[in-house]
Amino acid sequence: MGRITINDFIKKKTECNKISMITAYDYPFAQIADEAGIDAILVGDSLGMVVQGLENTLPVSMWEMLYHTKLVSRAVRNAMVIGDMPFMSYQTGTADAVRNAGRFLKEAGASAIKLEGGTEVEEHIRAMTRADIPVMAHIGLTPQAIHRMGGFKVQGRTEDSANKLLREAHLVEDAGAFALILEAIPVDLAKRITEEISIPTIGIGAGPHCDGQVLVLHDVLGLFDRFVPKFVKKYANLKEDALKALVRYRKEIEEGLFPSDEHRFK
Repeated sequence: MGRITINDFIKKKTECNKISMITAYDYPFAQIADEAGIDAILVGDSLGMVVQGLENTLPVSMWEMLYHTKLVSRAVRNAMVIGDMPFMSYQTGTADAVRNAGRFLKEAGASAIKLEGGTEVEEHIRAMTRADIPVMAHIGLTPQAIHRMGGFKVQGRTEDSANKLLREAHLVEDAGAFALILEAIPVDLAKRITEEISIPTIGIGAGPHCDGQVLVLHDVLGLFDRFVPKFVKKYANLKEDALKALVRYRKEIEEGLFPSDEHRFK
Protein backbone atom coordinates (compact mmCIF):
# COMPACT_ATOMS: atom_id res chain seq x y z
CA MET A 1 0.00 0.00 0.00
CA GLY A 2 1.39 3.40 -0.99
CA ARG A 3 0.91 6.83 0.53
CA ILE A 4 -2.68 8.11 0.25
CA THR A 5 -2.92 11.10 -2.11
CA ILE A 6 -5.53 13.68 -3.02
CA ASN A 7 -6.33 11.54 -6.08
CA ASP A 8 -7.25 8.69 -3.72
CA PHE A 9 -9.62 11.06 -1.89
CA ILE A 10 -11.39 11.97 -5.12
CA LYS A 11 -11.53 8.32 -6.21
CA LYS A 12 -13.11 7.30 -2.92
CA LYS A 13 -15.87 9.87 -3.37
CA THR A 14 -16.43 8.82 -6.98
CA GLU A 15 -16.65 5.15 -6.01
CA CYS A 16 -18.73 5.86 -2.88
CA ASN A 17 -16.06 4.52 -0.52
CA LYS A 18 -15.90 6.29 2.82
CA ILE A 19 -12.76 8.16 3.93
CA SER A 20 -11.43 7.58 7.46
CA MET A 21 -9.59 10.38 9.22
CA ILE A 22 -8.32 10.95 12.77
CA THR A 23 -6.19 13.52 14.55
CA ALA A 24 -2.80 12.64 16.00
CA TYR A 25 -0.05 14.74 17.53
CA ASP A 26 2.93 12.46 18.23
CA TYR A 27 4.94 9.52 16.90
CA PRO A 28 3.38 6.61 18.87
CA PHE A 29 -0.25 7.41 18.18
CA ALA A 30 0.43 8.37 14.55
CA GLN A 31 2.12 5.02 14.07
CA ILE A 32 -0.88 3.21 15.56
CA ALA A 33 -3.34 5.16 13.40
CA ASP A 34 -1.28 4.40 10.31
CA GLU A 35 -1.09 0.69 11.14
CA ALA A 36 -4.88 0.70 11.64
CA GLY A 37 -5.27 1.70 7.99
CA ILE A 38 -6.64 5.20 8.62
CA ASP A 39 -6.67 7.15 5.34
CA ALA A 40 -5.59 10.54 6.69
CA ILE A 41 -4.12 11.96 9.87
CA LEU A 42 -4.86 15.57 10.72
CA VAL A 43 -2.31 17.18 13.00
CA GLY A 44 -4.98 19.46 14.41
CA ASP A 45 -4.62 22.63 16.41
CA SER A 46 -7.01 20.79 18.75
CA LEU A 47 -3.74 19.74 20.40
CA GLY A 48 -4.05 23.02 22.28
CA MET A 49 -6.97 21.56 24.20
CA VAL A 50 -6.30 17.80 24.39
CA VAL A 51 -2.50 17.92 24.74
CA GLN A 52 -1.69 21.35 26.17
CA GLY A 53 -4.75 21.75 28.40
CA LEU A 54 -5.86 25.10 26.95
CA GLU A 55 -9.44 26.34 26.86
CA ASN A 56 -9.45 26.73 23.07
CA THR A 57 -7.16 26.48 20.05
CA LEU A 58 -6.28 30.17 19.69
CA PRO A 59 -2.93 30.24 21.57
CA VAL A 60 -1.37 27.41 19.53
CA SER A 61 1.64 28.68 17.60
CA MET A 62 3.01 27.95 14.16
CA TRP A 63 6.18 26.53 15.73
CA GLU A 64 4.14 24.09 17.84
CA MET A 65 2.14 22.94 14.83
CA LEU A 66 5.27 22.34 12.77
CA TYR A 67 6.88 20.44 15.65
CA HIS A 68 3.95 18.08 16.11
CA THR A 69 3.52 17.60 12.37
CA LYS A 70 7.15 16.52 12.14
CA LEU A 71 6.56 13.87 14.81
CA VAL A 72 3.52 12.51 13.00
CA SER A 73 5.15 12.55 9.55
CA ARG A 74 8.10 10.62 10.93
CA ALA A 75 5.80 7.77 12.02
CA VAL A 76 3.52 7.49 8.99
CA ARG A 77 4.04 5.27 5.97
CA ASN A 78 0.64 5.21 4.25
CA ALA A 79 -1.80 7.80 5.60
CA MET A 80 -1.97 11.32 4.23
CA VAL A 81 -0.59 13.78 6.80
CA ILE A 82 -2.41 17.11 6.92
CA GLY A 83 -1.05 20.05 8.90
CA ASP A 84 -3.59 22.38 10.52
CA MET A 85 -2.80 26.07 10.11
CA PRO A 86 -3.07 27.78 13.53
CA PHE A 87 -4.78 31.06 14.34
CA MET A 88 -3.04 34.09 12.78
CA SER A 89 -0.81 31.99 10.52
CA TYR A 90 -2.96 32.86 7.50
CA GLN A 91 -5.47 35.53 8.54
CA THR A 92 -2.90 38.32 8.10
CA GLY A 93 -2.71 38.05 4.31
CA THR A 94 -2.23 35.81 1.30
CA ALA A 95 1.57 36.05 1.30
CA ASP A 96 1.77 34.96 4.95
CA ALA A 97 -0.75 32.20 4.29
CA VAL A 98 1.21 30.71 1.40
CA ARG A 99 4.54 31.03 3.21
CA ASN A 100 3.29 29.33 6.36
CA ALA A 101 1.39 26.66 4.45
CA GLY A 102 4.52 25.83 2.49
CA ARG A 103 6.44 25.28 5.72
CA PHE A 104 4.17 22.34 6.59
CA LEU A 105 5.24 20.59 3.38
CA LYS A 106 8.85 21.78 3.27
CA GLU A 107 9.84 21.49 6.94
CA ALA A 108 7.33 19.16 8.58
CA GLY A 109 6.69 16.48 5.97
CA ALA A 110 2.95 17.04 5.51
CA SER A 111 1.25 16.32 2.20
CA ALA A 112 -1.45 18.97 2.61
CA ILE A 113 -2.71 21.70 4.92
CA LYS A 114 -6.08 22.59 6.42
CA LEU A 115 -7.42 26.04 7.13
CA GLU A 116 -10.72 27.37 8.43
CA GLY A 117 -13.17 29.66 6.67
CA GLY A 118 -14.97 30.25 3.40
CA THR A 119 -15.25 33.62 1.69
CA GLU A 120 -12.48 35.17 3.76
CA VAL A 121 -9.91 32.56 2.72
CA GLU A 122 -10.88 32.11 -0.94
CA GLU A 123 -7.84 33.99 -2.25
CA HIS A 124 -5.55 32.15 0.18
CA ILE A 125 -6.76 28.80 -1.19
CA ARG A 126 -6.27 29.95 -4.79
CA ALA A 127 -2.75 31.18 -4.04
CA MET A 128 -1.82 28.00 -2.18
CA THR A 129 -3.04 25.72 -4.94
CA ARG A 130 -1.12 27.81 -7.49
CA ALA A 131 1.94 27.13 -5.33
CA ASP A 132 1.23 23.36 -5.46
CA ILE A 133 0.08 23.19 -1.83
CA PRO A 134 -2.96 20.89 -1.47
CA VAL A 135 -5.64 22.52 0.68
CA MET A 136 -8.37 20.98 2.80
CA ALA A 137 -11.01 23.60 3.62
CA HIS A 138 -13.14 23.72 6.78
CA ILE A 139 -16.53 25.40 7.24
CA GLY A 140 -19.41 25.25 9.70
CA LEU A 141 -18.22 25.46 13.29
CA THR A 142 -14.70 26.82 12.95
CA PRO A 143 -13.04 26.77 16.39
CA GLN A 144 -10.67 29.66 15.62
CA ALA A 145 -13.77 31.87 15.27
CA ILE A 146 -15.41 30.91 18.57
CA HIS A 147 -15.45 34.49 19.87
CA ARG A 148 -17.32 35.68 16.77
CA MET A 149 -19.64 32.67 16.89
CA GLY A 150 -20.30 33.02 20.61
CA GLY A 151 -18.84 29.64 21.53
CA PHE A 152 -18.91 26.10 20.20
CA LYS A 153 -22.35 26.15 18.58
CA VAL A 154 -24.00 24.25 15.73
CA GLN A 155 -23.98 26.31 12.52
CA GLY A 156 -26.39 26.42 9.58
CA ARG A 157 -29.66 26.01 11.44
CA THR A 158 -31.33 29.08 9.93
CA GLU A 159 -32.12 29.41 6.23
CA ASP A 160 -29.70 32.32 5.81
CA SER A 161 -26.80 30.60 7.56
CA ALA A 162 -27.46 27.33 5.71
CA ASN A 163 -27.42 29.14 2.36
CA LYS A 164 -24.19 30.88 3.36
CA LEU A 165 -22.51 27.55 4.12
CA LEU A 166 -23.76 26.11 0.84
CA ARG A 167 -22.28 29.06 -1.06
CA GLU A 168 -19.01 28.72 0.81
CA ALA A 169 -18.78 25.02 0.00
CA HIS A 170 -19.01 25.79 -3.71
CA LEU A 171 -16.60 28.70 -3.29
CA VAL A 172 -13.79 26.68 -1.68
CA GLU A 173 -14.28 23.95 -4.27
CA ASP A 174 -13.94 26.50 -7.06
CA ALA A 175 -10.88 27.99 -5.35
CA GLY A 176 -9.11 24.63 -5.59
CA ALA A 177 -9.60 22.85 -2.25
CA PHE A 178 -9.33 19.07 -2.66
CA ALA A 179 -11.61 18.27 0.29
CA LEU A 180 -13.89 20.02 2.77
CA ILE A 181 -14.46 19.47 6.48
CA LEU A 182 -18.02 20.13 7.62
CA GLU A 183 -18.18 20.64 11.38
CA ALA A 184 -21.28 20.76 13.56
CA ILE A 185 -23.95 21.40 10.94
CA PRO A 186 -27.42 19.82 10.47
CA VAL A 187 -27.42 16.43 8.78
CA ASP A 188 -29.66 17.49 5.88
CA LEU A 189 -27.42 20.45 5.06
CA ALA A 190 -24.33 18.23 5.11
CA LYS A 191 -26.10 15.79 2.77
CA ARG A 192 -26.98 18.56 0.33
CA ILE A 193 -23.46 19.97 0.30
CA THR A 194 -21.98 16.50 -0.21
CA GLU A 195 -24.28 15.86 -3.16
CA GLU A 196 -23.69 19.25 -4.78
CA ILE A 197 -19.90 19.49 -4.74
CA SER A 198 -17.42 17.24 -6.52
CA ILE A 199 -14.76 17.22 -3.79
CA PRO A 200 -15.03 14.90 -0.76
CA THR A 201 -16.68 16.14 2.41
CA ILE A 202 -15.34 15.03 5.78
CA GLY A 203 -17.85 15.28 8.59
CA ILE A 204 -17.36 15.95 12.28
CA GLY A 205 -20.77 16.30 13.85
CA ALA A 206 -22.33 16.51 10.37
CA GLY A 207 -24.05 13.15 10.08
CA PRO A 208 -23.56 9.99 7.99
CA HIS A 209 -23.98 11.38 4.48
CA CYS A 210 -20.51 12.96 4.26
CA ASP A 211 -17.87 11.21 2.17
CA GLY A 212 -15.77 10.58 5.27
CA GLN A 213 -15.52 11.20 9.00
CA VAL A 214 -12.93 12.69 11.34
CA LEU A 215 -12.74 12.74 15.13
CA VAL A 216 -10.18 13.83 17.69
CA LEU A 217 -8.00 10.88 18.74
CA HIS A 218 -8.20 11.67 22.45
CA ASP A 219 -12.01 11.65 22.26
CA VAL A 220 -12.13 8.33 20.41
CA LEU A 221 -9.76 6.66 22.88
CA GLY A 222 -11.32 8.13 26.02
CA LEU A 223 -8.25 10.15 26.98
CA PHE A 224 -10.00 13.53 27.21
CA ASP A 225 -13.08 13.97 29.36
CA ARG A 226 -13.16 17.67 30.23
CA PHE A 227 -16.11 17.81 27.87
CA VAL A 228 -17.42 15.35 25.28
CA PRO A 229 -19.29 16.71 22.23
CA LYS A 230 -22.54 15.00 21.24
CA PHE A 231 -21.01 13.74 17.98
CA VAL A 232 -18.16 11.86 19.69
CA LYS A 233 -18.21 8.08 20.02
CA LYS A 234 -15.74 6.53 22.45
CA TYR A 235 -14.14 3.34 21.17
CA ALA A 236 -11.94 2.81 24.26
CA ASN A 237 -11.35 4.18 27.74
CA LEU A 238 -7.58 4.48 27.87
CA LYS A 239 -7.62 7.05 30.64
CA GLU A 240 -9.24 4.52 33.00
CA ASP A 241 -6.81 1.78 31.92
CA ALA A 242 -3.80 4.07 32.34
CA LEU A 243 -4.96 5.21 35.76
CA LYS A 244 -5.36 1.63 36.96
CA ALA A 245 -1.91 0.72 35.63
CA LEU A 246 -0.21 3.67 37.33
CA VAL A 247 -1.98 3.06 40.65
CA ARG A 248 -0.80 -0.54 40.53
CA TYR A 249 2.74 0.61 39.67
CA ARG A 250 2.80 2.99 42.65
CA LYS A 251 1.49 0.35 45.03
CA GLU A 252 4.05 -2.24 43.90
CA ILE A 253 6.85 0.26 44.52
CA GLU A 254 5.48 1.08 47.97
CA GLU A 255 5.08 -2.62 48.84
CA GLY A 256 8.52 -3.61 47.53
CA LEU A 257 7.08 -5.81 44.81
CA PHE A 258 8.77 -3.92 42.00
CA PRO A 259 11.41 -4.47 40.81
CA SER A 260 11.19 -8.22 41.27
CA ASP A 261 13.95 -10.72 40.41
CA GLU A 262 13.01 -10.75 36.76
CA HIS A 263 13.57 -6.98 36.52
CA ARG A 264 17.01 -6.95 38.17
CA PHE A 265 20.55 -7.30 36.83
CA LYS A 266 22.90 -9.82 38.41
